[in-house]
Amino acid sequence: MKTLADAFHHTLQDVYFAEHAITRALPKVISGVSSKDLKDALKAHLSETRAQIKMLDRVFTSIGEKASGEKCEAIEGLIRECDGILAEATGKQARHAAVIGACQAIEHYEIARYGTLREWAKALGHDEAHGLLSSILDQEKKANHSLTHLAVTSINQA
Repeated sequence: MKTLADAFHHTLQDVYFAEHAITRALPKVISGVSSKDLKDALKAHLSETRAQIKMLDRVFTSIGEKASGEKCEAIEGLIRECDGILAEATGKQARHAAVIGACQAIEHYEIARYGTLREWAKALGHDEAHGLLSSILDQEKKANHSLTHLAVTSINQA
């Protein structure tokens, strides 16, 4: 990477890979929890993630690039962490709390990436990409807020 445009494109490929990886991982997480509220939140986010991939396709088109992913070690590590929790956490409260925490780590990663991408799009004059990335960032923040609410209510009720 030599330019901001290079960094933007590389990071865009990173999140594209990440969103695809998340759509493959979430069904296992959904089936691994018993809380109806948590299942519903994860199902909603899976649907939202699929729509975000379509928005990312539009971002790529808007900057004149073909949509493609670049392997993201960070998201793979976060997903492995979640898989480990599903394998190891046998207590219902512990499993749900740990899954929520792992999912929030993923959301925080996405929030960091989309916040950066949004600002770079603005700096590069990619107005359509800026708008789309702002929408995705807002969705990720909302998903994180929803997980925080679930953590507070489910842990305090247990």
